Amino acid sequence: MRGRDMPADCPCRRRDHPPHRVVLTGGPGAGKTAVLEVVRQHFCRHVVVLPEAASIVFGGGFPRRASAPAREAAQRAIFRVQLELERMADEEGEAAVVLCDRGTVDGIAYWDREPERFWGDVATSAEAQLARYAAVVHLRTPGAAHGYDHSNPVRTESAAQAAALDTRLLEVWARHPCRVVIDSTADFVAKLQQALAAIRREVPTCCLVHGPPPADVNDPKGLS
Repeated sequence: MRGRDMPADCPCRRRDHPPHRVVLTGGPGAGKTAVLEVVRQHFCRHVVVLPEAASIVFGGGFPRRASAPAREAAQRAIFRVQLELERMADEEGEAAVVLCDRGTVDGIAYWDREPERFWGDVATSAEAQLARYAAVVHLRTPGAAHGYDHSNPVRTESAAQAAALDTRLLEVWARHPCRVVIDSTADFVAKLQQALAAIRREVPTCCLVHGPPPADVNDPKGLS
């Protein structure tokens, strides 16, 4: 049963716990898709999973060019789509937890110039964006010899490039006061269980009756 289809008798109520945002981040191929799919299937409807803004932007036809102006335009577009996704989830009034497939800070890892230029372009600051999120769960990208998957059509990075991006993402989120970093392992189910446990810690107690214990989760093959 998918989280979005859970029955309406979930005991939690919007007034009982104002929604807060949790970021799931990490380099390409880290396993975010699998984790988010399990959350959709097993957590109640008050745990709202947002789609990845970059996939919306590039999947919708935004030019993906190699020039610096094109890369910068793409990151500004992704930032603004992310903001609107989060605002939508807040204003719909259903969410106790808004689980974000990357957050607004991720763009800095893909930004070639000084970070201050990015924050100036989008009229905010790193401090303001870090403060938007209650917690950050970072899944480390596996190396080429440990399962890096290049099959996603939106994913263009080689294993080496993915590892470099993963390191940059570690750096850009380093100042967040509530961050969990989950290393890659040969046993992806163990990594998945750790990620679910970290997310469950952010879910209100009244919603936890709907989520399976991490040990009950099987390996969702092909989702990484």
